[in-house]
Amino acid sequence: MARDYKEEYSSYHSKPEQIKRRAARVMARRHKERNGEARKGDGKDVDHKNGNPLDNRPENLRMRDRSANRGDKTK
Repeated sequence: MARDYKEEYSSYHSKPEQIKRRAARVMARRHKERNGEARKGDGKDVDHKNGNPLDNRPENLRMRDRSANRGDKTK
């Protein structure tokens, strides 16, 4: 069955809570880039150790390989 991206966006991604979470993840990535810990296209993700993307304290953030970071999200 084909994905209905328009429906998916309207029912999930456009929600204010999800927009806030996305903005927090982007801010964390930009913080790491400014500090020289990340570069565009490096194939890494910013991992929030406690799983909360709204918690951008430096001690909660670390750089991880994209596949490792996305593979352990089944907490």
